[in-house]
Amino acid sequence: MSQFEEKHYRRRIATSQFTTIISITLVLFLMGLLGLIVLHARMLSDYVKENIGFSIMIREGVQEAGILQLKKSLDGKYYVKSSEYIPSERAAARLKSELGEDFVGFLGYNPLLASIDVRIKAPYANADTLRVIEKRLLAFPEIKEVYYQKSLVDAINSNIEKISFILLGFSGILLFISIVLINNTIRLAVYSRRFIIRSMQLVGATEGFIRRPMLLRSILHGLISAFFALLMLMLLTYFALEEIPELASLQDPFMLLILVVFIAVLGVMMSWLSTMLAVRKYLRIHTDLLYS
Repeated sequence: MSQFEEKHYRRRIATSQFTTIISITLVLFLMGLLGLIVLHARMLSDYVKENIGFSIMIREGVQEAGILQLKKSLDGKYYVKSSEYIPSERAAARLKSELGEDFVGFLGYNPLLASIDVRIKAPYANADTLRVIEKRLLAFPEIKEVYYQKSLVDAINSNIEKISFILLGFSGILLFISIVLINNTIRLAVYSRRFIIRSMQLVGATEGFIRRPMLLRSILHGLISAFFALLMLMLLTYFALEEIPELASLQDPFMLLILVVFIAVLGVMMSWLSTMLAVRKYLRIHTDLLYS
């Protein structure tokens, strides 16, 4: 092989490696972006569900000490995320602010009852569970009435279920396309080295000896691609938080760490597996087919 041919061959190898890394990076970025959307959708759904709650109206004549004791009892329930005691005076002030009129002065008394606003944990914010909780709350002698928007609960859970199925289906399709794309890219990269593989076989190199450096290089390519994909996702998240600061409340460091590990493992596994299959093909292919 002349110096010009060797230089040209090395350039082709470098180009194929660069193309492989770029392809894997873009695929991992799309998978990571979809993962971020799924995570934020789940966190957003939990946030919405946990803002569904009960307004518990307290009977007249119950002393504040008894109401606070009831609140403490409710806070200990497994399904309660938080609760807030609202005295009748504060409820009147709030309604006065919303109406813009002093209805207490007009009526001559405050008709509003003291209440406790209870927020339910996300796993229990469904229609069946809420009905059971409502019955249990009404068993307390201090509680006169329990109010929550049943139609809103049904609508939220129905829409969240539909969105979850759509995201799941889209994730499956994108993962399939990603595997096919990376596999084809790596097969082309290995194809450019098919004559080197055959030359090494002719001088007595074993399959393991030939395969090992290519597999190690594929792992390196997977890690490099994952690094750049995660860097792009971090930049995207940073700019998103700059534009929408409210997204910060939806961040879950543990789930984000799982996503980072998933992207890194996915990049390495897809690159390694595709390289192994492509190398095995050219290790066993007939010599005549190398030129086809």
